[in-house]
Amino acid sequence: MVLISRTVSYNRVDYPSLVSSTLGFVCCAVTASSSGTTSPSAAQSMGHNEPVVSAEWLHANLGDPDVKVLDASWYMPHEQRNPLQEYQVAHIPNALFFDIDGISDQTSDLPHMLPTEEAFTAAVSALGIHNKDSIIVYDGKGMFSAARVWWMFRVFGHDKVWVLDGGLPEWRASGFDVESSASSDAILKAHAANEAVKKVYHGQLVNPLTFEAKFQPHLVWTLEQIKQNMDAQTHQHVDARSKARFDGAAPEPRPGIRSGHIPKSKCIPFPQMLDGSQKLLPVDGLRKRFEQEGISLDRPVVASCGTGVTACILVLGLHRIGKPDVSVYDGSWTEWATREPCCDS
Repeated sequence: MVLISRTVSYNRVDYPSLVSSTLGFVCCAVTASSSGTTSPSAAQSMGHNEPVVSAEWLHANLGDPDVKVLDASWYMPHEQRNPLQEYQVAHIPNALFFDIDGISDQTSDLPHMLPTEEAFTAAVSALGIHNKDSIIVYDGKGMFSAARVWWMFRVFGHDKVWVLDGGLPEWRASGFDVESSASSDAILKAHAANEAVKKVYHGQLVNPLTFEAKFQPHLVWTLEQIKQNMDAQTHQHVDARSKARFDGAAPEPRPGIRSGHIPKSKCIPFPQMLDGSQKLLPVDGLRKRFEQEGISLDRPVVASCGTGVTACILVLGLHRIGKPDVSVYDGSWTEWATREPCCDS
């Protein structure tokens, strides 16, 4: 294992441990710093409303065996970046790679749709994760795809999951070391997780299983539910794509996908959830963003985007505000645009 040293020297942060030997993380104290990020000294009352942890907290608790760190980096097709290769070059020590495209529904022609309960169980077990573990997810951009994996764990009944605020850029800016694991078993585990998913979809048994998923259907919406909601309007529909894509003024990044938006949805581009350091805004800032677009925080919300990735950043922000049961339309605009006839939106 090769350590890639940082030019910034640092001493280990001497914070009181937030995680007990049994990792009753949610029962421990958590506070928000001035930027809104969870810090290790804190108020128990925040509990599960706080969906992110700071780089300092993670660094102080990295050695806890019940803390598992996942690199969930994923990039848009036009960016031509390979997240697994970037993981091999530099990642947070002991982090595992979670392949969003690989751990997905193998029967769908849509990108990275949610896998079955059985497939998720098999993949997470192959990564060596247990139900007792607390999961910290990050990505290479700061706050982009990590929220998708945070949401996936919650969809499958695992609430002990948080996103690293500011992601890998914040970790490195804080002066903490990264490592390369081109020769480590972490790469083997990433491949094993993808293979486990394929085996499940081919009807093969996967053992051993260390994780039990419990599907929470209310957190996932289908195309049919979106169509029903257009008339019923039980939920406010918020789209996380850019305003230009939403308005149809900019093309979709995937070939063959028409521009526009789902009727009766509203646009709140996901960067509005973040500050200049790609960290989640504090509660007041998040509330302001939603209220400015006419979203009532007293009513249910469903979120969508292009393929169900950045919608999860809106869900992350709403979770911080105190709305933990926001649904995601998994197929999002890509499904709508390829399944529904063109209409005025």
